Amino acid sequence: MSASVDSFATGPMWAGFIVFVLGMLALDLFVLGGNRARRVAVREALAWVIAWFCLALSFAGLLWWYLNGTQGAEVAQRKTLEFLTGYLIEQSLSIDNMFVFVMIFSYFAVPPELQRRVLLYGVLGAIVMRAGMILAGVWLVTEFAWVLYVFGAFLVITGIKMLIFAEHDPDLEKNPLLRWLRGHLRITPGFHGESFFVRQNGIVWATPMFLVLVLIEASDLVFAVDSIPAIFAVTTDPFIVFTSNIFAIMGLRALYFLLADMADRFHLLKYGLALVLVFIGGKMLAAPWFHMPIQWSLAIVAGTILVSVVASLLLTKPRLAPGEVE
Repeated sequence: MSASVDSFATGPMWAGFIVFVLGMLALDLFVLGGNRARRVAVREALAWVIAWFCLALSFAGLLWWYLNGTQGAEVAQRKTLEFLTGYLIEQSLSIDNMFVFVMIFSYFAVPPELQRRVLLYGVLGAIVMRAGMILAGVWLVTEFAWVLYVFGAFLVITGIKMLIFAEHDPDLEKNPLLRWLRGHLRITPGFHGESFFVRQNGIVWATPMFLVLVLIEASDLVFAVDSIPAIFAVTTDPFIVFTSNIFAIMGLRALYFLLADMADRFHLLKYGLALVLVFIGGKMLAAPWFHMPIQWSLAIVAGTILVSVVASLLLTKPRLAPGEVE
């Protein structure tokens, strides 16, 4: 049993989008100071979050304009809604990754001014990994349509586990990858700026920053295993899957710098994300008997995330100033 992959994208469209992404990364790295250590101000992070959100909406607008002129209004509306829903799902699920970033940086006590560059390298690694996983996922869906039901069951199980263990904080001391790295590498006791490796007395040593990078890349790999199957509930078009993933990843770094200091205020968001996974998985499993319009999916995902964010903010106690008592 196989499924066809319907994609409108041409080779120049793929090339153009990749050039756009590389151009934005180069702008960040060489023009806007991404290659030097500095603390990212909240105002700058907010500007980048808004910029990436506007770029995603602009891309959706261009998508609709192009398809409306080449394939008609019905296809344009469907593909645009697929992109927006996929982007919302990927952006929402990537927020959970932000909590892991906070935990990793806190565990290693990484100074704020050293966090920007390692996250930039994390973005580059995430793009490469997700591109490979998307291609593998598209091939699997094309050759074996039943794999969509496997994805659906996996998402339901993952969502239920997230609901059960939402309040459980992982212990990095017991992380097998970190323990293996510490057992096989010479690691300096402290940071050496943003360097991942240093040479001391003719011997190459890894720095704690390298451990941070490896754990960030590993965390994105784990989250990609959840998020990429989720978008296949919306579309199997590789161009839509890839572009929505990349827009979410590119905006994640700015979102981290904006929300990291108040991540504890979004304690109910994990429950919302878990419900989103269960909903998406259930939608995939129910596909043979019930087809949910893409507008409904978009509304349910957006509503679930919005309610969990608002509830988190309303039910979180404000932080006490030093010297204050409840």
